[in-house]
Amino acid sequence: MARAVGVGGVFLKARDPGALAAWYAMHLGIEAQDGGALVFDGPEAAGMTVFAHFPEDTGYFGGGAQQVMVNFRVDDLDQLLAQLAEAGVRIDKKREDYDYGRFAWIWDLEGNRVELWEPVLGG
Repeated sequence: MARAVGVGGVFLKARDPGALAAWYAMHLGIEAQDGGALVFDGPEAAGMTVFAHFPEDTGYFGGGAQQVMVNFRVDDLDQLLAQLAEAGVRIDKKREDYDYGRFAWIWDLEGNRVELWEPVLGG
């Protein structure tokens, strides 16, 4: 049976797409391609990708009308959070740890809540 094996892309509306792409490139190290698309490519992008549905009234995406939240796999959550804090990025104080990884949340340049996930290696 044919099946989906991961997310091929996440598409979000933005007031200033160029500035938002530059923000993600600068703060999360995602290289921008021609046209501003942010692309994960190569062996370092390997790993699990989750596509999940949440109830309309979930608080998981934070307050407000945000309809979509992106989750990024990260290689060192503590180091990345330190870098983001130094750059003045808004960071949620909440952390969650599970047997499959650690989670934290930030807000991007346009106020979108973003989830950061450091998976447990070899687990």
